Parts: sequence; structure tokens; C-alpha cells
Amino acid sequence: MPHASVKLKPGVDQNETPALNEAGISFSNLIRFIYDRNGLGLIQKLGGWTKFYPNTTQSIVRALWAWEDTNANSHLAVGTENNVGTGTATLSVITNGTQDDITPRLTVNDIVPDFSTTAGSSVVTVTDTVVTNVSASDTVYIETHVAVGGLILFGNYIITPISATQYSIVARDVLGSPTPAPSTSALPVVAQFTTTTGLSSITVTLPNHGFLVGDTYPILVSTTVGGTTLYGNYIVRTVPSANTFTIFPTTVPTSSTSAYINGGDVRFTYSFSIGAPPAGLGYGLGGYGSGGYGTGVAGSGVGTAITAVDWTLDNWGEELLSCPKNNSQFQPIYQWNPSAGAEISAIIPNAPIVNDGIFVAMPQRQVIAWGSTFTGIQDPLLIRWCDVNNYDVWVATVVNQAGSYRIPKGSKIIGCIQGPQQGLVWTDLGVWAMQYVGPPFVYSFNELGTGCGLIAKKAAASISGAVYWMGPSQFFRLSGDGVAPVACPVWDVIFQDLDQNNLDKIRVAVNSRFGEITWFYPTMSNGGEINAYVKYNVNLQQWDFGMLARSAWIDQSVLGPPIGADPNTLYIYQHETSTDADGAAMNSSFQTGYFAMSEADVKMFVDQVWPDMKWGYYEGAQNAVVNLTFLTADYAGQTPQQFGPYPMTQNTTFITPRFRGRLVAIKLDSNDVGSFWRIGNIRYRVKEDGKF
Repeated sequence: MPHASVKLKPGVDQNETPALNEAGISFSNLIRFIYDRNGLGLIQKLGGWTKFYPNTTQSIVRALWAWEDTNANSHLAVGTENNVGTGTATLSVITNGTQDDITPRLTVNDIVPDFSTTAGSSVVTVTDTVVTNVSASDTVYIETHVAVGGLILFGNYIITPISATQYSIVARDVLGSPTPAPSTSALPVVAQFTTTTGLSSITVTLPNHGFLVGDTYPILVSTTVGGTTLYGNYIVRTVPSANTFTIFPTTVPTSSTSAYINGGDVRFTYSFSIGAPPAGLGYGLGGYGSGGYGTGVAGSGVGTAITAVDWTLDNWGEELLSCPKNNSQFQPIYQWNPSAGAEISAIIPNAPIVNDGIFVAMPQRQVIAWGSTFTGIQDPLLIRWCDVNNYDVWVATVVNQAGSYRIPKGSKIIGCIQGPQQGLVWTDLGVWAMQYVGPPFVYSFNELGTGCGLIAKKAAASISGAVYWMGPSQFFRLSGDGVAPVACPVWDVIFQDLDQNNLDKIRVAVNSRFGEITWFYPTMSNGGEINAYVKYNVNLQQWDFGMLARSAWIDQSVLGPPIGADPNTLYIYQHETSTDADGAAMNSSFQTGYFAMSEADVKMFVDQVWPDMKWGYYEGAQNAVVNLTFLTADYAGQTPQQFGPYPMTQNTTFITPRFRGRLVAIKLDSNDVGSFWRIGNIRYRVKEDGKF
């Protein structure tokens, strides 16, 4: 009887039908391909994982970041989504086996405004009898414009305590310079809106407002007056006096009336934290942050932990930077220094108060914030960056390199990363390069491609000098040749079963040890959570897919091999550290398309199969148990007949399946503990065995 060998096509192809995918692989789970000089792409069991930290997180991890401080201590930052039911902390750091909660904390307070000024002084005294005993490390974000003593107070300010119920802030102009009060006053007032039935303009009364025609007036606290609701950015249309100006609402008022914003109360958002003293620049009308901070005492028992559904994390030297995503208009940037003994993360008071995400640009070191703001109302296409080596300076002047740019195309920025030699910005429509050019423009922005937008914030990554990302309907690669689609032979598996309502949960995962980039994604049948993956070997240009859930991931780092978080078990795992799934069996498998054993009208008979495999690691135990199953059919649409599984070990010389058919597919799987395998050149004995 003649012999033949099973020579598989490299990679997995699910787009082809089983009969068309002859000698190819149609299904896979927890496998990988490695280099073979014959071009076959050898199949082996995926590397396993073990617990990085022995305890579970109390909610699903959405972000991980590893870095090292100046004392050579390695840290892992863990950002989880908020768990309202348990009040779970959303940001922590694991260091040397100990996990510390560093979640930022805040308190939102609506009270009757109680401010006082002294003529000629920029110091403003604030009285708050509800939120008491604030410290010099805290900040207060004033969300409703307050007029007092000829000043307009609005934005984020650093607190200087006076007593248990009083503190002072420093009024500053748009460039951060202290602004003295024109008069002494203790009669603060918030904006008042006046409507007239059928008239499209609304009069805003705000003493000594300082607005000019064409300026932007932000309303951060939703207020209904005259049948129309005011919220967002409004253009100043006319300025009748120093105390009044007009705006146009989106709907015409239905009655004539007057109302104060927020019912006449001022809205404070206090951020409690300990940090290093910043430069103290201002921003916005009356200053958007001022003074120094870091001299007070605050702790995790003050305020309420912030909420978050996602995080972007990066490090600024030894400091951890974090930006929460919580679907609100308060998404600032926080810093935490492990060497400073800080209990919780501190808000960066001069940074934009709402952002979709951040990254640190290299090598000049600037924090890049996207989906950012100037007014407190988010602009989904706005990018802002701080000065070089100074994350406390965000207002552009001739003596610094802070700045901003608004992407002119698309509806929103989806995500950004620091790529090879440049920042990369994805909108829903395309990708832009953000390249450092130095003063005066600081960055140049160039559109690299259209029709190649990003599907989710964390769906792009750099590996082997190129950038890969998942778009709404295909994958892309950016290299020296520009943007190009990446052919995906498992397209059907992903895009026909992708949960379109939970795209924001998609996570990219780079494993540079093996030249692999993986996308973890939710399928339509899994209730909105990640449960599947698709993986691409960039060196071999081969795909595979399977079932595995990771809601956050980091590549090889100061902490060693890649680390991923499981949304089901709530454990954080280190990968490539074991042959197993944290001590349990890993169900690795693949199944081929049909081999056409005969192109004529005869059936073929196979009576012996000779395995050829690696049964363990080099000089390790050769103890793998691998099951081989054969699926035969005469026609591609038939339900196949199964022969096996036949267990094989290193001591198995041959198996005798004794099956006949015209088409045959092979399934190989393993579910034993403590083993590794790699397939080689499996051979079989075959002969003709009658007609159909």
C-alpha cells in the first residue's frame, strides 16, 4: 500500500469552504504557528499562564501598565471598571506582591455661593460649610461661572486652607497670571438666564463678564429656562453691556421668564489628593488652576472614589499617569508618584478637565490628550499637549511648547498611540500622523489614510516596527510603505459574529516574543463581554482564532512576560510561564478542511497513521497526550462520520483508524496537564477501496 504525508497549509482559513480549504486548517483554539524553513508554519500548543497576583480584583480589569521607579521597584497599575454595587476601587498598583488602592477621590457639592474679594488682591476667600477641612493638596473645580468683586471664577483651582470651613483660591487670567479684584465684595452671583416667548436669543446676566462677540460661553450644569434646556458651548452673539450678553439656544423659548444656572447654587467638584507642587498656570476665565499643591494631608477616607468604565495609563518617568473614562464631563488627568509616599492619585490641576485618553509622546516627553477641551465641554476631535518635560503647563505661549490641534475630518477621535517615531491618531474615518517638528508649531499633522478608521480605543498597537489595527470591517497595517489592508482569511469568524454594541471592550494584545498580535473581542452570544480572540503572526503572516477572554493586556515589560486580565475569573495572569491554564488543562486544538483523497469516483481506505510530533519541551518531559480524530464524508455538505479520537504519546508507533471515504478532515487536540506538543510530518497508509 502506498504512503502519503499530511502536509498542512500554514495558517487558519475560515473564509473558504471545507472542501475548498483542502489540506488547510479551518478551526483552531489555543495554538500558535512558529517558523519552519520549509514554509509550513509548524503548529504547536499555545503557551500557558499562571497567576501574577494571588487575589482576584473586585471588578473587571480594563487597563494594565507596567513601569519601574527610580528605586528600581517594578509596578503594575491596574485600572478596573467601576462596580457600583460594591463601591470597588478602580485604580490600584501591585508592587512586590502588595496591592495598594490609589483611586482618585472627589466630592460634588451644590451650595449657595459664598465668596469674598479684596480690592487689589487676586486671593479669593471661599466659604463651604458642607465640604469641610479641605487641605492644601486638594483642588476645587468651579463648574458654574461666579461673579464677585469684578472677577469671574470658573475652572479648576488649587486650595489654600484657612479654617475648617474656609479656604482661598487665586484668580488668574487665561495665561495663568494672578488677576487682582477691582473691588472688595462679599456678594457673589452665578449667571442668570432671561428668555422671551418666541425670541431665539437668551440674555445672560453676569456682572463684569468680560465676554466679547464671538467668544465661547460654556454651560456645564444643565439648566432649563423658558422651556429650553441649556447645556454645552454657546457663541456670544451680542454684548449689550459689561454685565449682559446674549446667546442662541438650540430651541426657541416657549415662555418669558428668568432663572439662575443650577438654581442659583455654585457647583464645586473637589478632588482630594497628595502630589508634587506644580508650576501653577491658569486656564479659562479667571484661571483654570493655580498655585502649588502637595503640602497637605489627604487620604483614601476623604470623598468618594471616582467611577470609570475604562482607563488610559502611561508613565512619566517614575510617575504613573491615568485618565479615567466615565461618560461624564469630568475626566481629568491624574498622577501618582510611588517614591513620594502618596496615598492616592493627584489631579493635575492645569491639565484639561475632560479627555477621552492620553499617552506620553517620546522622546521629547509631552502628555498628549485627545477628545479634550478648552471650556469644560468635550471636543471629540481636539488634541492638546503639555509643554516639553512639564505636564503642569498646558497653555501655549511663545516661551513653551504646549499647544493644541483639532483634527479637521471625521466625527471623533477613536484612539491614539505613540508609534514608531511619531504619534498616531485614529478617527472614525482614517489615521493621522502627529510628528514632532519643534517650535513654533511643535507638531505637524498629516493624514496617512482614509477609510481605515479604528474600531475601538484599544484596538491598535505597534510590533516589529509596524503598526497594526482593527478597523470596523477589516485589519490594517502601517509601515514605511504607508497604510495597507491586511488580508484576513478568518474574516467570517470575527466580523460576522462581533457584538456591535460592545466594541469599546475590544483589546489588542502584543506578544513580541512570538511576533504575535491578538485582538480579544466580544461575540454576539456572550452577553456583551469579551470571550474570543483572533491572532496574527506578523512574521509568518498567518492567522488563527479561538476562545479566550482577556479584558486588558501588556506586552513583555519590566515585570517579565506578557500579562493579561481575565474578565471571568477576575484574576490577573502572566502568560508564557506554563504549559497549562493556571494549573488546569488547556484545550488546544485544530481541525483541517477536507483532504480530497481521490479525485475519481472511488473511495480510499486508510488503515494506518504514523504520528510525528514533538512531545515536550527540549530536554523536558516528553509526556504529551494528543488525540487524533478523523472525519470522513463522500460529499462536502454531508454530516461527517467520526473515527476516534485516538490518543497518541511518544510511544505510539502507529494507530489503525481503518476508515474509508472520499473526503477526510483531521482534528488534533489535547487536554492533559503539564505537557507541550508540536506537530511534524504525520504519514498514513492508503489504497483504493471501491466505488461510490
